[in-house]
Amino acid sequence: MATPGQAPAAALRAVLKPSGPLPGESLPVRGYDFAGGPDHAALLRSFRTTGFQATSFAQAVAEIHRMIAAKLEPLSEEERGRAGLGGPRPPSGCTIFLGFTSNLISSGVRETIRYLVQHNMVDVLVTTAGGVEEDLIKCLAPTYIGDFSLRGQDLRQSGINRIGNLLVPNDNYCKFEDWLMPILEQMVDEQEMQGVRWTPSRMIARLGKEINNPESVCYWAQKNNIPVLSPALTDGSLGDMIFFHSYKRPGLVLDIVEDLRLINTQAIFARKTGMIILGGGLVKHHIANANLMRNGADFSVYVNTAQEFDGSDSGARPDEAVSWGKIRMDATPVKVYADASLVFPLLVAETFAQRADAFPSETAAD
Repeated sequence: MATPGQAPAAALRAVLKPSGPLPGESLPVRGYDFAGGPDHAALLRSFRTTGFQATSFAQAVAEIHRMIAAKLEPLSEEERGRAGLGGPRPPSGCTIFLGFTSNLISSGVRETIRYLVQHNMVDVLVTTAGGVEEDLIKCLAPTYIGDFSLRGQDLRQSGINRIGNLLVPNDNYCKFEDWLMPILEQMVDEQEMQGVRWTPSRMIARLGKEINNPESVCYWAQKNNIPVLSPALTDGSLGDMIFFHSYKRPGLVLDIVEDLRLINTQAIFARKTGMIILGGGLVKHHIANANLMRNGADFSVYVNTAQEFDGSDSGARPDEAVSWGKIRMDATPVKVYADASLVFPLLVAETFAQRADAFPSETAAD
């Protein structure tokens, strides 16, 4: 019962409960002050103390900087020999896996990814069929900005395909068929006459060489010996064309097991590994599962908008991957809940682009 003239003691204790110590490294919240004028670099640095996904962005920047620092560490002769067992890339202190879904290649994020590949900043790419074919198709004809609200029925009658608020005329895929069919014919010839054993990554490298266009991710990947893994390569326009071609000339074989060995050995023999995964689904799990073979990646950054409440791997937070041994228990992984088209170019601007001189220049010739 309250004393007259005083608030109830129980309420006072509940409302005015004394604070204990804060978690370590707790920083005061403070955003960017535009009174000093616009300074984009300072604005991005201020994200560290802004809160919410801005702080997650800053943590992702720090994680990628750790990844890059590990990559640039010198290797001993023994480490160099072991890392060299992983594949065709020159060994480094950290093998960086970059995974991205096809919509990002359809968007302008393609140019950011191409920059990383052109300048030897990443070592392994994993994407879907669309991530390959949209890169190649853009060398033949452009994709356009549209609107999310355009009606599917109207677009279908006009032969225009919608990817979010992007538009791809169906004529682009017709041009792709005209370009691809002779290459498929050559691939079957080489398989039958020369014993060439095609894998998805070997096929993608061949297509990157054939497109011979420096705007292409696949072009730079084959020049710099960066494997592009796509275990579901037939799930898209490429698969459609392979299907149509099989009626004219059956027999093309793509060996996914050889590519499985390739991605797994890249992880197994690496000194350290880093994962940067944009989006979810196949690309996310294929990279994470390869890193299971080494008891987990050392560095990890996820960028996606998926949630974990439905149990999907796409929405799973990094800590779930720790439970599977796909990220190391002592790692400091980061997930940024955001659209990669907004976030990833900024991440690259704050990390790789600032260390451009530290990476070897692109290969001079095919």
